[in-house]
Amino acid sequence: MQTETAANPAPGFAKHPDYRIALKPVDRRMRVWLGCVAVADSSHVLVMREGDYPPVYYFPRDDVNMDVLAATDHHTHCPFKGEASYWTIEGGGSRQENAAWGYESPYDEMARIKGHIAFYDNRVKLEMAD
Repeated sequence: MQTETAANPAPGFAKHPDYRIALKPVDRRMRVWLGCVAVADSSHVLVMREGDYPPVYYFPRDDVNMDVLAATDHHTHCPFKGEASYWTIEGGGSRQENAAWGYESPYDEMARIKGHIAFYDNRVKLEMAD
């Protein structure tokens, strides 16, 4: 996946060139709920399939209700995607710490997830809309 002209290549792909991460558009509208509070609603979601992990859904930031998200100081690093920033979700009397994350400056190979936010599906309700 790495190219010679990459300005910010992922070190994970350099060490493991056969590692695959598939990123595709979801063909249905999806929503995220925290209790009765709408957190996200989008027809432009990307689904990421990586190794044996469950699929992760990335919502465009423009389709996320940022009024119920608060940035935290928590960060993690992935050698394939980059540094993740986290948000706490609060609304409707519920609060989920570091329940959403995104890559503000992902590595070149994962540039499509820039400007997207993912959610832990065990902390919010993800649903496919009709």
